[in-house]
Amino acid sequence: MLITIAVAVAALVLGLLANWLVKRRRQVESGEPIMVSDLVSPMETLAVLLLAFVLVVAAESYSTADEAVRSEANIVDNFFEISEFAPPAAAQKLQAATVCYSRAVLSREWPSMEDGDGMSSAPSAWSTEFRTVFRQLGPEHPLFEILVEADRERSNARSERVMQSVPAIPDVLYWFMLLALAVTVATFAFSLPARGKKLEVTTLVVLTALFTLSLLLIRDVDRPFGGAISVSADTMRDTEADITEDFTTLYGANTLPCDQNGDRASGA
Repeated sequence: MLITIAVAVAALVLGLLANWLVKRRRQVESGEPIMVSDLVSPMETLAVLLLAFVLVVAAESYSTADEAVRSEANIVDNFFEISEFAPPAAAQKLQAATVCYSRAVLSREWPSMEDGDGMSSAPSAWSTEFRTVFRQLGPEHPLFEILVEADRERSNARSERVMQSVPAIPDVLYWFMLLALAVTVATFAFSLPARGKKLEVTTLVVLTALFTLSLLLIRDVDRPFGGAISVSADTMRDTEADITEDFTTLYGANTLPCDQNGDRASGA
């Protein structure tokens, strides 16, 4: 960073110094001064490039978050189905913990991500239950490696989902982009003609509105779980409903060790 600043400052100083020395030696007139309008084009280019770059970063983060949610829901559903082949007692514990895990994700961790707090401890309590059953099965059980691998994939998908809930664009970059756009708009306004500028003013208002909406869109998309354009929880919600129905069919109603929010039931 320091090298970049030093090079930019050195280039500016050397260029101005060379300009001053050459014109002083030649004793020539300074010529036409640089107009404000001459600066508009490069500033506009800078603002548009920044806008495009930041929008791409935000869009990639949103897409990755959506993919992580879908992947986790599919893995949870698959884990529930694989667990059915474990010994009866272990199968019921694993499948019950899977249902409770999905409920905890929806009721506890999702609001936590929306608020920007990241991971919640509620789902982790049920993933710990998975590993307790794994230890009871032991490495010699033929299903051990399959279950451990499925749980690892679930954990990775969850970590990716939570990680993407954190804004991908640093605040300093966002504010720098906002400053660049503000200077660009101000420069446009300053360079408008003194008279007969109704069309130009209208165009500038539209341009300012587009810039503002673009910034708001970027800010919103950069928070995949907390903005107006948020990643839907429908995939996990559908999985939770599906495996709850399957669990009830297998073991009967009111046999889950948790409530609807994924919190451990009293006495469970």
